[in-house]
Amino acid sequence: MDINLIWQTIVIFALGTFILRIGGRRSISQMTIPQTVIMIAIGTLLIQPVTGKGFWTTFVVGGILVLCLIFTEYIQLKFDGAETAISGKAVLVIENGTINEKNLQKLRLPVDKLEARLRQTGITAITDVELATVESSGELGYALKREKQPATKEDIQMLIQLIQTGNLSSNIDKSPKHNIFNEIINTDESHPPDYLQ
Repeated sequence: MDINLIWQTIVIFALGTFILRIGGRRSISQMTIPQTVIMIAIGTLLIQPVTGKGFWTTFVVGGILVLCLIFTEYIQLKFDGAETAISGKAVLVIENGTINEKNLQKLRLPVDKLEARLRQTGITAITDVELATVESSGELGYALKREKQPATKEDIQMLIQLIQTGNLSSNIDKSPKHNIFNEIINTDESHPPDYLQ
């Protein structure tokens, strides 16, 4: 066995791990489209020295690819429109317990697959879901209807207070919290902080 092949393999592993570490920690299911393209390209490049395509050239190209990924992610962080164009936005698939068939068709996602994803999260009825989205990573995001949500610590404290005193204290904040689905359903005018745009 050629000794050069052994040390090249070790260097490929070390530098490949370093390059991918710079690229990010997301799992495959959480990767955006640019991240997936870059990681596939780097994976293909890492094997090139073994097939005789040039040892150091491979790592220079790999480094350039990672710099492109970092630049793309920076642009997405600074410009909301760029994020939408490059990675896409979450798509609303259930609204007020009703399936949005038009959006499912856009995603080419059959109802059976949506139901499978809901079952995996413990949801047994579509009518229990207030809002559900398919995120740009492909993950399912959802919010249950108020009456179907599990009790929170705040709910239990309010119930205990009601039982003990017969009335609810005015110091418990009952105002609705900021809903993270508002960006998708376009009902909220608030925007993320400028430093994240």
